[in-house]
Amino acid sequence: MRRIAGIVLAVLLVGGVVAAVVAGRSDEDTGTATKTVRMVIGSEKAEYFADPDVVKALAAKGYTVKAETSGSWAMEGLDLKGYDLAFPSSQAPAAELAGRYEVRGTLPRPFYSPLVVVAHRDAAQVLTANGLATLATGHRGTLQMAAYLDAVRHDRTWQQLKGAAKYGELSGTLFVSSTDPESSNSGALYLAAASYVDNGGRVVADAAGLDRTAPLLKKLVTVQGAQQTSSDAVFRDFVSGAGNPLVLVYESQVASLLAGGQQPGDLVVLYPDTTVNSDHTVVPLTDDGRAFAELLGSDPVLRRLAVRHGFRPQGTATGFAPAGTYLQQELTGVKQAPVPTSAVLHEMARRARG
Repeated sequence: MRRIAGIVLAVLLVGGVVAAVVAGRSDEDTGTATKTVRMVIGSEKAEYFADPDVVKALAAKGYTVKAETSGSWAMEGLDLKGYDLAFPSSQAPAAELAGRYEVRGTLPRPFYSPLVVVAHRDAAQVLTANGLATLATGHRGTLQMAAYLDAVRHDRTWQQLKGAAKYGELSGTLFVSSTDPESSNSGALYLAAASYVDNGGRVVADAAGLDRTAPLLKKLVTVQGAQQTSSDAVFRDFVSGAGNPLVLVYESQVASLLAGGQQPGDLVVLYPDTTVNSDHTVVPLTDDGRAFAELLGSDPVLRRLAVRHGFRPQGTATGFAPAGTYLQQELTGVKQAPVPTSAVLHEMARRARG
């Protein structure tokens, strides 16, 4: 999940960039590769591009990849001269980069991942008993966003919820842990979804909307205290049994965990009935970058490998998740909230943190 603007923030974000070469192999790995593509990617895609099978598939199409990681919003402060593409994890920072580098045409979006809330089973059952969630299976359900946000607005505690008393770990204020919206994509998109619901099903687009939604968004954030800058960290804490019983993560993180053979029996995945998809969007900076981006979205092997890493290829949900598991194969019953402009989202996060 965070983003926030202004010159001062841009400087801070640039300072938080972490660069690491995650792909680009020896000659025997690159096979028929003849063209090197240099790119900056969101860190959540590092494992995908480092996967030997992905490296092999790209080499078969004539590509070697050299990828450096950066926070999606931090990319706005980078000098991308000499790169073939930037690959942030959502459309808003991609649109900012496209404007800055005068990139024309539709920006390719090879795959995406919705935001979900992971819960321990006891917490999910208590939420369900109090009308804040519904369960479809023992491991999957829906978070009722309007009801949840109303509980946050009124500072409800776990102790006030029917059935929570018998679970010692369910105490204190009810909230979903998220990442810092000033530095993390998932945290900022959480605010986008919550503000859409709080604004009567309308995207926040002006000062009046910001004023109207700011009090609730501030509650969502300040109740958490110190926040992580990476959704990986909060998800690892959750899986290990530490931290808050409700955590906002990318569906792809859960899918990747399950694909690795782990079956955390206590885990319940709650799809917010109003959520935001993290659309992994390419900003092509060269002709090679655009051709490479189109390949990611069209090649059957690369699409299948994206599913292995928990991403949903655009255009089909077939094969994403077996029926009856932790994940939904198709996102039926899940409303996609529009995301505010980058400027509005920055201001929204600044107020929430302030």
